[in-house]
Amino acid sequence: MRLLSLLGIANIIVIVYCQSNEQVSNPCVGVKSCGKCIATSPLCGWCADEDYTKAGRDPCDRLENLRAEGCKVANISNPDNVLKYLTNNPVQDGSGVGDAIQISPQAVNIKIRPNKPEKFNLTFRLAENYPVDLYYLMDLSNSMADDKEKLAALGNKIADSMSNITKNFRLGFGSFVDKVVMPYVSTVPSKLQSPCNGCEPPYSFKNQLKLDIDTAKFEDYVRKANVSGNLDAPEGGFDAIMQAVMCKNQIGWRNVSRKLLLFSTDAGFHFAGDGKLGGIVKPNDGRCHLNRDGKYTEAENQDYPSVSQISTKIRENSINMIFAVVEDQLPVYNRLSQYIEGSEATKLANDSSNIVEVIKNNYKRITSKVQMNTQFAENITVKFKSSCKGGEFSETNSCDDLSIGDSVTFEVAVSVSDCPTEEAKRTRTFSIYPVGLSERLDITLDLICECDCEKPGREQLNSKECNFNGTFECGMCTCDKGRYGKKCECDGSESTSDESLTACINPNSTSKVICSGRGECVCGTCECFQRRAQSAQKYSGDYCHCDDYSCSFDNNLLCGGHGRCNCGTCECEAGFTGDACECPQSNATCLTSGDVLCNGVGECICGVCKCNADSSYKGPTCEECPTCPGKCTENKMCALCRGFQTGTYTAEECTEKCTHVKLVNVIDEEQVKADDDLHMCQFNDEEDDCRYFFTYRYVENNEVAVEVQKTKLCPESVNILAIVLGTIGGIVLVGIIFLLIWKLWTMVLDRRECAKFEKETQNAKWDTGENPIYQQATSTFKNPTYAGK
Repeated sequence: MRLLSLLGIANIIVIVYCQSNEQVSNPCVGVKSCGKCIATSPLCGWCADEDYTKAGRDPCDRLENLRAEGCKVANISNPDNVLKYLTNNPVQDGSGVGDAIQISPQAVNIKIRPNKPEKFNLTFRLAENYPVDLYYLMDLSNSMADDKEKLAALGNKIADSMSNITKNFRLGFGSFVDKVVMPYVSTVPSKLQSPCNGCEPPYSFKNQLKLDIDTAKFEDYVRKANVSGNLDAPEGGFDAIMQAVMCKNQIGWRNVSRKLLLFSTDAGFHFAGDGKLGGIVKPNDGRCHLNRDGKYTEAENQDYPSVSQISTKIRENSINMIFAVVEDQLPVYNRLSQYIEGSEATKLANDSSNIVEVIKNNYKRITSKVQMNTQFAENITVKFKSSCKGGEFSETNSCDDLSIGDSVTFEVAVSVSDCPTEEAKRTRTFSIYPVGLSERLDITLDLICECDCEKPGREQLNSKECNFNGTFECGMCTCDKGRYGKKCECDGSESTSDESLTACINPNSTSKVICSGRGECVCGTCECFQRRAQSAQKYSGDYCHCDDYSCSFDNNLLCGGHGRCNCGTCECEAGFTGDACECPQSNATCLTSGDVLCNGVGECICGVCKCNADSSYKGPTCEECPTCPGKCTENKMCALCRGFQTGTYTAEECTEKCTHVKLVNVIDEEQVKADDDLHMCQFNDEEDDCRYFFTYRYVENNEVAVEVQKTKLCPESVNILAIVLGTIGGIVLVGIIFLLIWKLWTMVLDRRECAKFEKETQNAKWDTGENPIYQQATSTFKNPTYAGK
């Protein structure tokens, strides 16, 4: 019973979940004004039809529901976005009339509905002869003396290299050292005049040459600029960058140009907070402070800029920053470039001899990539999609490998999530711009936060629809003071609105939801809603807390078809019980063929036997066990007679007793393993010694359905002659093998003995000597007369 109770609870949970999921999938439910309704979702619309809400229907609903429920199309508020191009000049190169244009359109206006994206196309084209302003900002501390000479010699080559890229090129030059205070620079009077041999007095930043189309001046100004000296290793480069970016007129930056700021040094940098070492605590104000000589005048009064200040000013002024530094400083500036939009760090030779290649390569790298970004787009969602140069269409705001003349089209999707309460904030302007360029697309958003029926002049004061006690607008009443209710029918002098709402809250509920969220409170009484659109089924109860259609199901029938659902609980007919009235009170289905309840080894629960856990019996009536004959033995004769016309049953007995047996081509063993209700049986047929197979399963009323495989598995016949001949042949073969092994072994022994004999013969030695009693047959005599002659 506990298991059945859990199943019933599970069914209720599933039903409640499905109902709640239906409400979640409809975001329009419960919205009480037209403006909020259209701002909730583009799926929502508002029905201002006067007759629509009389049946308890919600005026804010999905558009398809409003039409299906009979709301007139003319009375449905469903405003759409409106896109208007304000400035849409086509892209063009810089060699024609007027400035070069690389982005189109330039200005649009969108009347946009919250949560409904508006899409349009944005084109970017890399223009030919686009204006380029290159300002070379160089560290002129004493360690950079050789770099200065090399840079002066390469000035014309820089101009020639850039002229191959664009005909509209300007070049400028500035230098920096550090703040002229201790401990950055020696303040000894002599050192202030000449910190090193041939050095000029130290300074923070100096604009040496304003951006000029006459690039020949660059070499002269670089040669004239003398190096200076300081004490510590880091330089005051951040002061110089801030002034070079912010002093637009003094530097000569043009409004429409690609602005390159090349920063060259062999050392690190000071940043915000380092000024305290020199007693400077005033923060940098991020403004231009250059005198007539082009020198920075606030170096000794203001601290160094922070990284975020530098990043912000570079982004606001569309500067492309190139950090050209020596190899040992490259890791530091690589990390710095990650925080500055549109910046890169590159390796500079020790004497700046590769500066021409640095400028050329970095310019190509910068211009070969376009990256779209937004400005002032807080609380506005902007998404970009593009196929770039014919690639896969995907969500991206950047494209690489562009060449002069290449065009890229971005699909821009703009959306807002909600409406501000203040009308002044319902108009917003933001920009989309390519990183490193001053061109931009300005977008003005006018948020649609109210319906036409809510605008002044559309309302009906003291309307009949509101019992002359309120204003009728958008198909609903806004009640006068002291009145409340759907049609302002409730008098606040008799009971307040709060008191009326309290009377509609179920005192036994912990959620304290008015009419259980399933109805509307009218003058202290709940009017229950329909359970779903176009349905006669309604919630019930004083607080709409009852649902007579959410009881447990059995066999896809409410209350199993054997009861009535009353406020979520099944009231079962006589003879049935259970949460879904699925349990018959009769024990007929638990009786064995001998009318024994569950074979005496189980308990009948809800019409099904639950066999004792300590017994080996199983099955619908607990009749099966490992040592029992079982259904396999009971049905073996039927399987033989129906499948193979063999066995002990006659044809008449087979027809009478075996109607539950049918033939199949093959029994699927995998299915038998996967299906717990399907059992496999196999026996040997005594007539031919072949193995046959059949399965059985229980069906209604504990009957058995049997399926017999048409084919048997028979053993192969034995070839006696082959076995005898094979045995004899095997014995002869084994004998021959043994003889060969014996012969081989004797040959090896003989050869070994022969070799031993020959070796001993060769090693034998015969001794020779003279016989002591032997005398030769001849004698020899010497004549002394002729001795020696």
